[in-house]
Amino acid sequence: GNLEKIVEKLMQLNYKISFMESCSGGGLANAFTNIKGCSNVLELSAVTYSSEAKIKLGVNPKTIEKNTVFSTPVSKEMAKCITNYANSQIGVGVTGNLNLVCDDGSKGGEVYISIYNKETKQYVSKVIKVKSKDRAVSKEAIINFIAEDLMRLLAIN
Repeated sequence: GNLEKIVEKLMQLNYKISFMESCSGGGLANAFTNIKGCSNVLELSAVTYSSEAKIKLGVNPKTIEKNTVFSTPVSKEMAKCITNYANSQIGVGVTGNLNLVCDDGSKGGEVYISIYNKETKQYVSKVIKVKSKDRAVSKEAIINFIAEDLMRLLAIN
């Protein structure tokens, strides 16, 4: 599968990867750790569910204030901050709202993903619309999207 290819490529490049996950709840780390050899590449994974936890790992509180925690500017900072914190070459930030409709009536169901490549200083970011009421199904979809982006970023066919 894609994750196996990603782990192999990271090993070839001698790259480490790290994750700062919010709504995916460690699902990305879980998926990676199911793969043989991942201990060679997975440096650190943090589930930063609260804003405070994100800020502790380096996300600027002003970025959250200005854009809300559900935004691309925040997922980009998450990706970059975890890369710096873990001293890895690649970092992934995931934040969003898996609830399709929120308690206050506002629209949920949007997930913001960013991947940061410290070597090239490039970001790959995207917004995913969550379609399922089942959070486990949504998390699986998020992880598949991240895998596709990592494949592209690492130029894996």
